[in-house]
Amino acid sequence: MRQMGSPNRMGIGTSLFLIAVGAILKFAVTASVSGVSLATVGVILMVVGILGLIISLLFLLQARDRGVAAPRDRVVERRTDVY
Repeated sequence: MRQMGSPNRMGIGTSLFLIAVGAILKFAVTASVSGVSLATVGVILMVVGILGLIISLLFLLQARDRGVAAPRDRVVERRTDVY
């Protein structure tokens, strides 16, 4: 089971962040850096963010289709202590 905050996967929040930063670099930044096109970096970040968002949503839909129980739906059986 994946723990909250696991660094192994890019989540929806990270994808949205990359899309936002990429859009800012593409459309709002007018500064220039020698040897680096900030508009190109912005497009790359937006594409990576969109791909990450699509993949995250696919994993989310697959987990829902498999019937993976949410933590609040889990039943925990405990043994009674016998003294």
